[in-house]
Amino acid sequence: MKRIVVLLTLFALFGSFAGLQAAEGVKPEATAERDARMKWWREARFGMFIHWGVYSVAAGEWKGQHVRNAAEWIMNSADIPVAEYEPLAKRFNPVKYDPAQWVKLAKDAGAKYIVITSKHHDGFCLFDTETTKWDVVDATPYGKDLLKPLSDECRRQGLHFCTYYSIMDWHHPAQQHGPKTYNPTKIIPERKAEYIEYMKTQLKELLASCDPEVLWFDGEWPDWWTEEDGRNLYNFLRELRPAIIVNNRVGKGRAGMEGLNKKDREYSGDFGTPEQEIPATGIPGVEWESCMTMNDTWGFHKYDTNWKSSEKLIRNLVDIASKGGNYLLNVGPLADGEIPPASVERLEAIGRWMKINGESIWGTTASPFAALNWGRATVKTSAAGTTLYLHVFDWPSDGKLLVPGLRNEVRGAKLLANGESLELSSDKKGAVIQLKDKPVDPIDTVIVLTLEKAPEIVK
Repeated sequence: MKRIVVLLTLFALFGSFAGLQAAEGVKPEATAERDARMKWWREARFGMFIHWGVYSVAAGEWKGQHVRNAAEWIMNSADIPVAEYEPLAKRFNPVKYDPAQWVKLAKDAGAKYIVITSKHHDGFCLFDTETTKWDVVDATPYGKDLLKPLSDECRRQGLHFCTYYSIMDWHHPAQQHGPKTYNPTKIIPERKAEYIEYMKTQLKELLASCDPEVLWFDGEWPDWWTEEDGRNLYNFLRELRPAIIVNNRVGKGRAGMEGLNKKDREYSGDFGTPEQEIPATGIPGVEWESCMTMNDTWGFHKYDTNWKSSEKLIRNLVDIASKGGNYLLNVGPLADGEIPPASVERLEAIGRWMKINGESIWGTTASPFAALNWGRATVKTSAAGTTLYLHVFDWPSDGKLLVPGLRNEVRGAKLLANGESLELSSDKKGAVIQLKDKPVDPIDTVIVLTLEKAPEIVK
C-alpha cells in the first residue's frame, strides 16, 4: 500500500515529465504548413480582447478606497490575502451576460476573433475545471461555465474563439508571493512539477470544452518560469492541437520576438505581443499583435474614465495594419456581464468605419513606404493584381496628394467609400492624386490604387 502511495505521489509530482518528453517529438513545421496554420490570424488584423473575472466585482475599489493601477491587479495592488479575496466570487453573478450580444458587438465592429481571460493572475477560472473549486461553476452563485457558450456563439457568428491564460497564479499554493505584493511570485521548488501538471490539465480541459484557436499566455516573467518550460509547454500544446496558435509569452519573449533568432522564435510561440504600444516600424519578419486598452485599465475600473477617442482607436487600427500587425482591442465587462456603454459606443464607431473601409484592413500586408506625412498605406495582392490602399488622415490643403516614389503603372484610382474615380498624374517625386476639397471621412478617407504588380517605390 505504501509503495502505491509513493508511486502515486511521484506521478503527481513528475507526471508532466512524460508529456514534456513526448512533446519534444513535435515534427518541424514546413513553411507551407505554418502559412496554412497562421492564415486566418494573419488576415484577421483585428480582434477583441476581454478581461473579466471576480476582480470586476471590486472594480478598482477595496474597503471603500480607490485602488489605482489596473483593475484586474487589485489583489496585488491592495495586497489582499487569499482568504479576503475569495469572497468576491460570492458576488460574481453575471445575470446580464449575453454571449450572442458580445459576439455581435465584436463582429459588427469588424473584429474577426475574440480573446477572453480563461484564468488571470488571481487564478480564478471562468470555465469548469476539475482541478480546483476556485472557478465560476463552484465558487459563484452563477454556477455555469462562461466560456463554452461564448465559444459556441463565436462559431455560430463566424468569429474565431481564443483564450488568455496566466502562468503566474496568486491563488495556487505552489506559488508564494513577497512580503507586500504578489508580483512576481516565487515557486516552492518541490511543487513546480505539480503546478505545471495543474496548468496542463486545465489547458487540456479548455481545449476539450471550447477548443480555442489561440492560446494567449501571460504572467511568464517570474524567474522560476524558464524559456525551456515555455518551449516544452508550446510543444505539448502543438502535439495536442497541431493547428493551434500560441503567443510568445508562453516563453520569455514578452516584448516581441525581434531580438530572437529564427530557431528561438520557433520555440517561443507564433507571434509577438507588444503591449500598449505600436512599434514604430512594426516587427519585420515576425508575426505580431498589439494589445491595447480603450482607457487605462484592462478589467472594469469604475474610476477610470480616461477613454481614448474613436478617432484614436480607428487610426491605431490602421497604423497597426500598415505595419503588418494585428490590433487586439480590449473591453472590460462589469461583474453583471454588461459591457461598459463607453466601450460599446467606440466599438460601434469602429464598426461604422469598417463597414465601408474594412477591405483596406482585412487580409492586407504592410505598407511599402517608410513613412507618409499624410497617413498610412496597406497592400492586398491577388491573382488579379495588387491593390494599394492609401489611408489619408491629413487632407492636403491644395487638393493634391503625393504618393512619394511610386513608379508603378496605375490602372485606376478611386475613393473606397463611394467608388468615385480620381485623376492621377505623375512627376519625378511620385504619383499625384487630385482630390476634392473635403475628405469623405475626417478620420481616415481611403483611396484605392489598382496596380498591375507589387508596388515599386523609389526611395
